[in-house]
Parts: sequence; C-alpha cells; structure tokens
Amino acid sequence: MIPKLSFLSPKTIVGESRIHEKGLFARESIRKDEIICVKGGYIFDRATLKSAPEWFRAAEISVAEDLFIGPVREKEREGSMIFSNHSCDPNIGVQGQIVFVAMRDIQAGEELTHDWATTDDDDYQLQCNCGSVSCRKVLTGQDWRKKELQEKYAGYFSWYLERKIRK
Repeated sequence: MIPKLSFLSPKTIVGESRIHEKGLFARESIRKDEIICVKGGYIFDRATLKSAPEWFRAAEISVAEDLFIGPVREKEREGSMIFSNHSCDPNIGVQGQIVFVAMRDIQAGEELTHDWATTDDDDYQLQCNCGSVSCRKVLTGQDWRKKELQEKYAGYFSWYLERKIRK
C-alpha cells in the first residue's frame, strides 16, 4: 500500500498530462479559492535535498528558506505527490506554504497547474513545456523576483516568498 502523505480534493483525478507525464485534473467544477490539494511529507534541509537520489527530485517543494517538504523513502514518493505541473498561465496558487487553492473558477476536465515561481527559490533553469500563450519558454528558480509575476500572483505565493517580496 502506498502511504498517503498529501491530500488531493475528491474533485480531482490524476491522469495523463500533455505538459509532463502525469497531471492533476478537475473531475468536476471547482470554485475560486477552494482547496485543491495539501502537500504532505517530511521536512528536510537543502543538504538532504542535494544528497538525495534521483527518484527524490520533483517530489518536494520549498516551505521556508532552505527547508523543503516531501517524501524521504522511495515507496512514499507517489503518495506525497500533488501532480500539479507548471504552467505560465496557472489556475491554482499557494495559500501559506503547502495549501494549494483555485485562483479562479475551474471547469471539469481542466488540468490543475501552478506557476513554480510561486513556490521556488532555487538555482535551476529549464525549458517550459506548458504550451500557454503567455509561456516564458525558460523557467528559473528565481522567477519569483520578476515584478510582473509578483503582481500577477499577489496573494498566491508561498508564505516565505511573500515575505521576501515585501522586503
């Protein structure tokens, strides 16, 4: 049995995504500000993340400066995932550090995505696969610093990023 570390709303379903393998989809209509998922797992530091095996990657999210939440055992990975792929035109955002909510009303069948700029403060750079009209083409772990994104996602950034933005 796969341990369930994260909560996914019963209004959601995991399915095949055009963005990246698996994705989270609305099974039925979801109203603005409704809770979509809550990321679960264990808290660990950046040194643990950097020394982790490859299976560990993309199963964690930042919750504070140099602190992350995610699985610590490979058998927990699937149950800790929220399956929210990145999009430059997302429909869900963060409230606090681990709660993801609808940023607008969402129709059944839509893929539930968040912009990783709302959760990440890291040193990566990668090609974007979201396919949205407003696609940035390249994502970085520092996109949260962009003023246009700070304005676009005001109120939907992870708590620790909101604090950095306000400084």
